[in-house]
Amino acid sequence: MEKVMEPSSKSDAIVMTMEMKIPILGTMGTRVFTYGDKSKMVIEAAGKEGITWMDHKSRTSWTYLKEKNTVTIENMKPDEKSDSDDAEMFKGVAEGYDVSIRKETSDRWYIACKKSKTNKTKDDPKNMEIVVAKGTYMPISLSAKTSGVTMTMKDIDFNVTEADVTFNPADFPGVTIEDKR
Repeated sequence: MEKVMEPSSKSDAIVMTMEMKIPILGTMGTRVFTYGDKSKMVIEAAGKEGITWMDHKSRTSWTYLKEKNTVTIENMKPDEKSDSDDAEMFKGVAEGYDVSIRKETSDRWYIACKKSKTNKTKDDPKNMEIVVAKGTYMPISLSAKTSGVTMTMKDIDFNVTEADVTFNPADFPGVTIEDKR
């Protein structure tokens, strides 16, 4: 699986859906696109939709809110991380985990990853499940639970272009742009 993901690491091109189930708040879905130093998040939560583009090199973000029909341009906060960091969970997954095949079907492996006693990284989830396609070794999904929040990454692909992660005002005719830089 890690070898299949290596070609994307040259440009850090990846797209995936991230679902987070948060107690009391419910489920939030985000489609994350990453290409090099740029990323885009399409978010649907609490009946609201928005898109955020980030250029980590210029430290600039553009946030589109559908209900207000506005795009706000801002300088990114120093602590804002790259969305491609989430894909790092797929790399080196065996490091710090005891890995076993939990279940197998004709087209998938269901891999259980249990945190090793030697893994002292506080933020690492205690358990993860990775589903991998047989034949292609492509990851299908990764699920983990930390601090009561269940996170699932799925619908993974590497076909991302720079245009996919770059804000283009022509794609939003009539939108109000607020530049707060």
